[in-house]
Amino acid sequence: PPPPCPGCRHATTGPAMRPLASMRLVRRAEKLPNGLAGFHSATRLLPTNARCRQMATPWAAVTQGTKCRQLSTATEEEPVKDPNDNPSPLRNIGISAHIDSGKTTLTERILYYTGRIRDIHEVRGKDGIGAKMDSMELEREKGITIQSAATHCMWGDTEINIIDTPGHVDFTIEVERALRVLDGAILVLCGVAGVQSQSITVDRQMRRYNVPRLAFVNKLDREGASPDAVIEALRSKLRLNAAPMQVPIGLSKEHEGVVDLVENRALTFGGAKGEEMVVSPVPPEMEELVRQKRMEMLEKLADVDEEIAEYYLNEEVPPVPVLKAAVRRQTIALTFCPVFMGAAFKNKGVHPLLDAVVDYLPAPENVSNYALDLSNDEKQVALIPDKDKPFVGLAFKLEEGRFGQLTYMRIYQGSVSRGDTIMSMADTKKVRVPKLVRMHSNDMEEVDGGEAGDIIAFFGVDCASGTTFTDGKVKYSMTSMYVPDPVVSLALVPKQKNPPNLFKALSRFTKEDPTFRMHVDDESNETIISGMGELHLDIYVERLKREYNTECTTGAPKVAFREAPSKRARFSYTHKKQSGGAGQYGKVEGYIEPIDETPGVGSYEFENQLSGNNIPPEFVGAINKGFQEACREGPIAGQQVMGVRVVLKDGMAHMVDSNELSFNLAAKGAFKQAMHAAKGLVLEPLMTCEVSVPSEFQGSAVGLISQRKGTITRMDGTDFVTIDCDVPLEAMFGFSSDLRSLTQGKGEYSMEYKMHVPCTREKQEELIKKYQEKAGTKSDDD
Repeated sequence: PPPPCPGCRHATTGPAMRPLASMRLVRRAEKLPNGLAGFHSATRLLPTNARCRQMATPWAAVTQGTKCRQLSTATEEEPVKDPNDNPSPLRNIGISAHIDSGKTTLTERILYYTGRIRDIHEVRGKDGIGAKMDSMELEREKGITIQSAATHCMWGDTEINIIDTPGHVDFTIEVERALRVLDGAILVLCGVAGVQSQSITVDRQMRRYNVPRLAFVNKLDREGASPDAVIEALRSKLRLNAAPMQVPIGLSKEHEGVVDLVENRALTFGGAKGEEMVVSPVPPEMEELVRQKRMEMLEKLADVDEEIAEYYLNEEVPPVPVLKAAVRRQTIALTFCPVFMGAAFKNKGVHPLLDAVVDYLPAPENVSNYALDLSNDEKQVALIPDKDKPFVGLAFKLEEGRFGQLTYMRIYQGSVSRGDTIMSMADTKKVRVPKLVRMHSNDMEEVDGGEAGDIIAFFGVDCASGTTFTDGKVKYSMTSMYVPDPVVSLALVPKQKNPPNLFKALSRFTKEDPTFRMHVDDESNETIISGMGELHLDIYVERLKREYNTECTTGAPKVAFREAPSKRARFSYTHKKQSGGAGQYGKVEGYIEPIDETPGVGSYEFENQLSGNNIPPEFVGAINKGFQEACREGPIAGQQVMGVRVVLKDGMAHMVDSNELSFNLAAKGAFKQAMHAAKGLVLEPLMTCEVSVPSEFQGSAVGLISQRKGTITRMDGTDFVTIDCDVPLEAMFGFSSDLRSLTQGKGEYSMEYKMHVPCTREKQEELIKKYQEKAGTKSDDD
């Protein structure tokens, strides 16, 4: 029977074609991101006169984008852009990877070879200067990137805007907001370690914003480097259709350069700092390996590209321009990931990587960006990177500069010049642009204006991260970046009493970094800071010291313990005080009881069941207030009391000595008496946690939860397991670090408050003892 339709896999009419013996049948049909079926070599067995029975449409029409009834996600009104139609000479790229994969080292070489810097400095250089993109003193001391840094350079006739991002998971928001505004990216991988935890996170972020990427296997000069293993990990762990574009000439100490599989030539790098790229024929001993790797690359590309599939099935060699156009087309379509190789520290492989950025990554017009039209019921509209269109820009990063707030902005449409007036879509306020700069790490180069596709920075534009700006002619708003919730909290204690700059600094940090949060706890009056990890918070504590001269210490925040009665208990308490003249007298009778059968459910209730006028009505309010004040600091462990109902039954007043203060104090004494009789419990907050780990770490994660007295309620998932559990809050301090250690940094978790539950007997006795020592008194033995 004829093969199925390549668009919908329905049966087709017409004769079948016998495959040639040389044709390789593929194993499956994949689905592309735009909803069209992937056309493997098997579809080539379909004759041109065959028709899809579902649509009565020639199969050739299906391959050109016609939708059958089962293809629902292709957009009819959007014409397919050919990325090879004269792309503009501009690229906006990010460099992202796991920590210590060599991102900043690679960026340093790119800047040197493009002429942006005069010399190469290492991340932890002995000259004390450090890499250009690590401009913070803390970054140079610790040898890690903390903040993303922007720069720009020229490679040939193409302008490249680059954002170098941090690799540590604690600073993931810097990667998130960079990828939100970039058109392409370089995923740097260690040739020894391969795909690591943050590589997986970065890949997930790239997919979230549909960012095409090149992979660069770095550190091939190290012992144990294996680019083949890295490519296999890209396919298995990241599910990328990855294929090598180069073959290394030697590994570890013998690494000299690479063989370009597209143009079939050897590339070595000479000069004092690798600035000279030497082109030569492929070494004879590598010809067979090169032929195999080239066929591997063509096979992977033929799986997703029609034009290359024709050459592959006919056993023809595609011309270099055709091959480059196909790689670019499928890279931008997110169906192919070209893999390049080198050793940035040894100045090898950077030149061809820059050529690949120009050849294969998209220009601004090759990427679809959308906004919501606020004047038309938030209808989605496409943004066109044309400088003559109305201005639309997105502020994606804030920094405190020498001249005030520095706002980084990506221009998606139109243009803006110094002195123009732009409008914030967050509050519709108009702002005049006093100064425009182009960033080169921490250096600023003043410019007169910017246009569609540019990444520039504004002074004097006060806004929040993620704000959309227009020129007022249109009311468009763009979707902001994804901001993960903080996972670690610490109590911040300044060494100096009432430091003048503390809250000014914290306010600045929270504005710059959406994952850094700060609040003052209502109960303990502690300043609590929250972030993505302990290193994240340690960096901000260090910045407080260096930038604001405010030294602070950190510790675990106080847990909000509570007290609650466990049963009904009566009270009959008389407050009497005589000190000459008018005294104090008030007597109250009644009982307290739990609001619910479960201790701690509810907060506070008061019922007045008085009969008669033993207590004048004007004193009932004071009694209620006295009980409420007593609930703020319970008599068991000094914690707030919750889940208690107070019922006032009777009492007694004195004609002269009774007043509001007397009954207020009588209520407090009665409450203390009743709580001891009601066998008061100390409660602790219980958190509902969701822990996500790769399946190979499921046992370790379950063991970690059990160590922290957690109760597992549900587990599901295959490759990535999600574990739902209930864990006491006090046991969760340090959980983030332990989870990352056990799972090689691949585990994640989130938690939220569920309820208060009784503490263990040992914990309750410990809290009671601490409270008694603090109060300096001993409670009566129950």
